[in-house]
Amino acid sequence: METRVWHYDGRSAQRRMPAIAPAADERYFTLHGDDAEPGPYAFADLEPHGTSHHERAFGLKGRPGWRITFMEFPPSEIAVQLPKPPRYGTWIDRFGLWRSAGVLAVLAILVVGFTLKLPPLIARLIPESVEQRMGRLMVGNLGTYACSTPKGDAALKALGARLRQGDNVTIRVVHAPMVNAVAFPGGQVVLFDGLIQNAASPDEVAGVLGHELGHVAHRDGMESLVRQYGLRLLLGGFDSNISGYGNALLNARYSRKAEAGADGYAIGRLQAADISPLPTAALFARLAQQDKEPGNAGTLLNYLSSHPLSTSREQAFKRSVQRGAAYRPALDAAQWQALRTMCGDSPPR
Repeated sequence: METRVWHYDGRSAQRRMPAIAPAADERYFTLHGDDAEPGPYAFADLEPHGTSHHERAFGLKGRPGWRITFMEFPPSEIAVQLPKPPRYGTWIDRFGLWRSAGVLAVLAILVVGFTLKLPPLIARLIPESVEQRMGRLMVGNLGTYACSTPKGDAALKALGARLRQGDNVTIRVVHAPMVNAVAFPGGQVVLFDGLIQNAASPDEVAGVLGHELGHVAHRDGMESLVRQYGLRLLLGGFDSNISGYGNALLNARYSRKAEAGADGYAIGRLQAADISPLPTAALFARLAQQDKEPGNAGTLLNYLSSHPLSTSREQAFKRSVQRGAAYRPALDAAQWQALRTMCGDSPPR
């Protein structure tokens, strides 16, 4: 019994209905009748074009538009030579749904873990000279707003010395009303005058400054930039977008781990300097309360966006109080006054 197929030769739009039959060499087949090109054709050159309960269609490698379609299931001597159609789900069907889901879940965990670990690794591989140059360029954009008076500079130097700022760290005050402080790459720390004016004592400023020194020590600023911009931060040349990188750090939202690490660093520096951590806890509580009051959104927005306040942070500073410790103010009254007025005596140029 002949097995007929619908056939298009790819050269014309005419549909033919020749008979298909195996050739003497069972690896090949021929077409007979209805003016079809007889062949022979290799079964291995057939490509499945979809299946249904009523038909099986195949194309031919190297012959666009060539097609045969079985209108009924082919006889066994032909069926065994036909290429198998792709299974739904391919390897998932062969491997098993639940086993595949487990493998994919493990791969997803590995990808997420690698993504989380990659920025810190890259940040630590960046040479310090590159990081310092980047920090100097970022702070350079704020240079015209930097505050400087002899007494104010001396007070700022004294505060940094109490906290053991390190030779590779530069601290400066910038004339801006926002309540914020930021640690740029390369040990460049900026205190905004709005923070100093909002502080009730130099001890509160010392706590915030200690926190930023923690970000410097842990290179959190560099890690944040790598996380946001990836390798194009270096490969694309960071000079061209230095303002964008600076703004990104001003509004960077560090992870809870980074914030807790910086707080722990600050607490350690306050204890070593015999400065009470209670004023810093009070500052956090006051800022959180002021955030709820009308009219303070613009003033506090920057600090709250980059250093989210929480009860746990406040409690961490409270718990670090050492009984019997002989705490001393971070600055004396004259130094504190000089720090608070250094921007007023030197308005931005």
